[in-house]
Formats: sequence, C-alpha cells, structure tokens
Amino acid sequence: MLKLNPILLAVGVLLIASLACAVPVVTPDANVIGTMIVQTIAVAATQTAQAFVPITGLESPTFTPELPTLSPTPTVSPIPVFTSTPTVPLISVSVATNCRVGPGRAYDRVGALLVGEVAEVFGMNPTGEYWYIRNPDSGPEFCWLWGEYATLSGNLSALPIYTPPPTPTPTPAFNVSFAGLETCTNWWVEFRLENTGGVTFKSVSITLRDIATDVVLSMSANGFTNNDGCSTSNTRDNLDPGDRRVVSMLPFNYDPTGHELRATITLCSNTGGTGLCTSEVINFKP
Repeated sequence: MLKLNPILLAVGVLLIASLACAVPVVTPDANVIGTMIVQTIAVAATQTAQAFVPITGLESPTFTPELPTLSPTPTVSPIPVFTSTPTVPLISVSVATNCRVGPGRAYDRVGALLVGEVAEVFGMNPTGEYWYIRNPDSGPEFCWLWGEYATLSGNLSALPIYTPPPTPTPTPAFNVSFAGLETCTNWWVEFRLENTGGVTFKSVSITLRDIATDVVLSMSANGFTNNDGCSTSNTRDNLDPGDRRVVSMLPFNYDPTGHELRATITLCSNTGGTGLCTSEVINFKP
C-alpha cells in the first residue's frame, strides 16, 4: 500500500481549495481529483529521489591488498675446493744422480738418487746448485745431490742454506776393464778407464805381460790415446773425475787371442808420470 507523505497531502488540499475559489462551485469529479493527487505525489517523489543522487566526484576508495613482503632466498655460495700443496720439500731426478758428502765431485760418493725415487730435502748450498737430502741409500743419513736433473716440489721458501763442509784432500782412484782386441797389421788390446776419484789424471803408463809367452810390453804417455783400426786415432789430454776413456796399448807382433794377459796400469795427476799417482792390476784373456 502506498503511504502518503503529510506534506504532499497538504499541498494537494491547498490546490483543490484554490481551484474552488477561482471557479464556480462544481461538484468535483472524484476520479479527476484522485488522478491529480497521484500526479502530484509522483512529481514530489521524483524531486525527492533526485535530491538523493550521489554527488559526483567522490569516488569510492579503492582497496589495494598489501602484498606480503617476501624475504629474499639466500644465495648459497659454493664451498671452495682447496688443492693441498705438500709442505715437505721433495726431490726427484730425470737422470740417476750421485749423492756425495759435499756439494761437488771432489767429495766422496755415498749414495745415488735413481729415476723414480723421491727424497726429502733439508737444505741447499749458497749457490742453489746442490740440495741437502736424506740419503736414499745406506750410509750417512744425509748427502748432497746435484740439481741439474732435479725436480722439486713442496714449500722451498723455508729451506736453510748450509755451508758446505771443507773440501777434502782429493784422492786419485780409477776403475779399469778389458775393452777389446784390435788389429790392423798387428794386434793390440784396449782398456776402458773410469776416473772414480777427485783428481784429474794427465798421464798414463801400462805394463802388459803375456803369461803364456812371457812377452812384456811397456808404454808411457801424456794424455789418453785410442786407436780405432788402421787409420783413426784420437787423444784426450785429461781424464777428469767421473770421465770414461778407452786407451790403446802398444801392439803385439802376433795374435794373443786366448792367452792369459796381465796388465799394470798407473795414472798420475801430472804429465811425465808425476804428481798424485795410483795403480790397478787386471788379468784377462782377449
């Protein structure tokens, strides 16, 4: 049911009254009066509705949801891989090298470091040419190794520098062996000499005896001569420590093959068979 507003009802009554005063009294038609009242109410309703039109320009607040703040995912750094460096200084060689009681050939040999072996290093000489190592062989616990063919590893910065022991008085020594029988118009034997001492040899003398025929040959020479066949001959003045050399003897005028021979060989540090000298005796059959 439509509920009439009191204000609108009063307006309608006043309108009817004014019409009554202005025209002759006419019996009002009830339908007309109702229609007018309804129109009046509709106009008022329309005006009332327009009064409540929302004011433009005032926008409803927009709700923006607040996004949660995400903590950054920690970046895991890779764990560094450290390559361990051996702290103990070690030494190896590409060529078998003698180990001596001092840094040099003048010192006695007491061992050797072979290819494939590794020894611990404890020091060096002032020039850095020799290394003081644990002796890889039996004998003294430590010895000096020449570094020409050496490869080192580990921490070398802390190695001490050792003062070499006094140079020993050099000792003459050598090894001798039968090297062969040569022939051209005659026959001669040859000897292989190796200087194993600390003295340089400059002269040689050989006495050779054929025990079967009692023939004796003797020779002395400055330097060391090797006769190769009938035409080639070469001479070396010195036989230094560690050197090897083939030396030819004077010839027999017969073939001594199968005879028992004895040779006495003397090497000296000076020419003319003087200075420090040493001898070796060898028995052999060519």
